[in-house]
Amino acid sequence: MTLVNRVSGSLFGLAYGDALGAPTEFLTMKQIHQRYGVDGPRDFERTPALVTDDTQMALAVAEGLVDALRNPPFDASLVTPMWRRRFIDWLHDPENNRAPGGTCLRACQGLDRGLPWERATLIGSKGCGANMRVTPVGLAPGLSDDQLAGAAQLQAALTHGHPTGLAASELTALATRRLADGMDPADLPSALRRHATEQRTVYREAWLGSLWTHAHDPSAEAFIARGWDECLAVLDRLDAALRSPDRDADPCEVTGAGWVAEEAFATGLYCFLLFPEDAVSAIWRGAASSGDSDSIACLAGAFAGAHLGMDAWPAEWASRIEYADRLRAVADAWERTPSDDLA
Repeated sequence: MTLVNRVSGSLFGLAYGDALGAPTEFLTMKQIHQRYGVDGPRDFERTPALVTDDTQMALAVAEGLVDALRNPPFDASLVTPMWRRRFIDWLHDPENNRAPGGTCLRACQGLDRGLPWERATLIGSKGCGANMRVTPVGLAPGLSDDQLAGAAQLQAALTHGHPTGLAASELTALATRRLADGMDPADLPSALRRHATEQRTVYREAWLGSLWTHAHDPSAEAFIARGWDECLAVLDRLDAALRSPDRDADPCEVTGAGWVAEEAFATGLYCFLLFPEDAVSAIWRGAASSGDSDSIACLAGAFAGAHLGMDAWPAEWASRIEYADRLRAVADAWERTPSDDLA
């Protein structure tokens, strides 16, 4: 399978999960079953299938990356103003009417006023907006592991300054990268745990600057360790759930409702790991959940598409999803992007 097939599968999978889960966000399981039956939604309610701010902001991250990768070397000084511009464009987009998160709005308003991003961000917020949009970082061609980690944390930090938002975003991007590189899904949880343990006190100053000084931690290492510790705790819950997986139960009951970053990461990954060879069922499980169903399903879709590629999705969905042209343009641009000289 070609890399571009996996990239397309992941980008479109993110949007498919977002669109499928959007109508069930804020519904209880009882309400979902009453409206859609015991299986929940299995197809889009309309054409075009509308997405939420999850896909809109993932596109902002992806398109900023496309710009940056055309102008190496890739580092924080290059990509930060590109993401700032894309985030401000999203803030003023008339289509930004899909119940966007308050943290993203407030932080982007600060960016729009010209504040340094370290002052615009909400240092206490670890909402799922930090990592619902990060999977394009894991798909971008040619990034080293250090560049991937730094970029994943930086795009989160522009709006969500909490260390758990940073760590969860890095894990989300890394999971996407490992799946696109061909890792067996069964090996992924242990690989992510090793990574989290190794990175526990690594503060990426070249990407985050003085962000940690805006919190109340005694050191940069203590600041970032706080985030990794919460991610390791949710990986414990993921491991416990995978020991006795239940494909029919609400996934939010075991790994969390997904309103915060580490739970969105873990629950989206759990939905994928319940159905590692069935992409549609993975996003169905995320959509048929009692929590932040669009964010959970969009992450499950991104993971499934990175693993299985574009052919895992119903062919007709590509012409029905909103923003299909922009999603395809990102994949096409990365197929042509040289992977040398990014360091």
